[in-house]
Amino acid sequence: MIDVVIVLAFVAYSIWAGFRARAKASENLEEYFLAGRSVKGWKAGLSMAATQYAADTPLLVAGLLATGGIFMLWRLWIYALAFLLMGLVLGRSWRRAMILTDAEFSELRYSGNAALALRGLKALYYGTLINCTVMAMVLIAATRISETFLYWHLWLPESVYGSILGFVQWTGISIASGLSGLEASVASTNNVISIVAILAFTTLYSTTGGLRSVIATDILQFSIAMLATLIYAIYAVAKAGGLGVMLTKLSDIYGTQRAGEILSFAPSTQEALMPFLVVISLQWFFQMNSDGTGYLAQRTMACKTDEDARFAGMIFTWAQVLVRSLFWLPIGIALLVIYPFTPADAAREGFVAGREILFATGIRDLLPIGIRGLMLTGLLAALASTIDTHLTWGGSYWTNDIYLRLVNQKWLKREPASRELVLVARLSNILILALALVIMANLDSIQTAWHISLLFGAGMGMVLVLRWFWERINVYSELSAVAVSLIVAPIILVTVGEEWLRLLLMAAISSAVVLGTTLLTAPTDEATLDAFYKRVSPVGYWRRTAQRLGADPQEPVRELWRGLYMVGSVALSIFLLLTGLGRIMLPGPETSALVSWLMVLLGVASVWLWKGALGASLRTVKG
Repeated sequence: MIDVVIVLAFVAYSIWAGFRARAKASENLEEYFLAGRSVKGWKAGLSMAATQYAADTPLLVAGLLATGGIFMLWRLWIYALAFLLMGLVLGRSWRRAMILTDAEFSELRYSGNAALALRGLKALYYGTLINCTVMAMVLIAATRISETFLYWHLWLPESVYGSILGFVQWTGISIASGLSGLEASVASTNNVISIVAILAFTTLYSTTGGLRSVIATDILQFSIAMLATLIYAIYAVAKAGGLGVMLTKLSDIYGTQRAGEILSFAPSTQEALMPFLVVISLQWFFQMNSDGTGYLAQRTMACKTDEDARFAGMIFTWAQVLVRSLFWLPIGIALLVIYPFTPADAAREGFVAGREILFATGIRDLLPIGIRGLMLTGLLAALASTIDTHLTWGGSYWTNDIYLRLVNQKWLKREPASRELVLVARLSNILILALALVIMANLDSIQTAWHISLLFGAGMGMVLVLRWFWERINVYSELSAVAVSLIVAPIILVTVGEEWLRLLLMAAISSAVVLGTTLLTAPTDEATLDAFYKRVSPVGYWRRTAQRLGADPQEPVRELWRGLYMVGSVALSIFLLLTGLGRIMLPGPETSALVSWLMVLLGVASVWLWKGALGASLRTVKG
């Protein structure tokens, strides 16, 4: 009963937050989608971290640790470079653009009718294909969690449950993991009820209060999730015998060599080195959010000042990469000890999905009443946080870029009222949810969905960053990148088996096509570039535009290199502290304690490299 009360308390708070913000959110699209551009930096940063926590991410981590060990998590940690680039280099520019969506950026940055076509295409590509695929990953996690905890067949009256069960059997809906021991139709029915309840609750507060209610619930969600995860880590490690005993058991179960591979922060074999280097060097840059495009840019654009926008990126990265990971690592290793597997198990179909669900199974089996409710609330809140963000983000594309710009302003030649647009924003969520559910029904694991989304996004990464840094990038550069993603990604997905090779091919092909298209097509007209430069003050190679406007053509270049220095030095601190503290907490059989402590000391000392520069940078922005 205590567990249920904790969950219901969060539900009540979220609904209250939605209705509290309803009046403001209903005024216009800027209030609804960007909270009137009034969000403080720390709130925006924690909101980003809450969304990135996601109910699917800890399950993904559990699967990655089982399939490749700790070093596989660099696939997630390397995104710190992109997060810092977004905050420290591009945060100010995103905010100064004064746009509602990143798709709207197309008409700000480029000229001609093709700019409007790109805006509509990106609204559909990001707002529908990418957005719904990510939501499908989250919904898969929802079924893993709900199937473990929510036994509707035992709680609902037989007449009510029987009707729903009959409907599920009649339609042939099958969204059961097959890992709960329940009959497939019963598990699917339970999941259908759970998903409908979760989506109804989330949609209620997010569509009512807009971004204000989303951020309010995000901050509470992140606080609950981190506290609950820390407690979960303590209980899981205690169940495994304590840190020292746990690591001994790990060696006993899997062998000393395999235990060393699991605990290693670097690839343990020469064969794994090349794929590892390719992935971590390319993945953070060649991805669909390389410049913050999406909900990260939305949070940045909602910030109150330029200083807040940059500070949000810092808060987000430290919370996301360092703090969160240090809580998840001991849980993941403890689960390998408490729920061991054999090489034969690893070769079976469904192994990854089975290991992913153990994160939720551990909550049920290891945590006492009350603490279990807190952790369940954290996971459900993380789920709600991600769904509400993607609903708000996806709705902004359909409302601002499709309905307002294309349907009304371009085709009907009319200006719809603000309340009409807010209504469309709320209704568009139904379409987004429906598409996400269709995609979810055709995915077998979170890793599968993640790999597919990475490949489709890989074609976009370079052009998304270069459009800020290089004045020569034009509308056809981005159109070609979208075309490569849509055409080449499915071909590579079918024909190439190695995931790292897929990423390498996609990066190489998209780079060649984007650069070739850029050099072979006409540049953006000067009037558009001049207006963009005066509004945004971009960094990088804008020599001709700066000269036309009487500005110092070298200052944007110097500002870019200062920003990149900040990105590299802050990332160095984070990675040194993460690796050093992680190795101290979970030392492998051959781990040197001296080296681990040296990493921690260097991580602390490296703060000196960027602390002063960050303060000066923030003062400059504020001034």
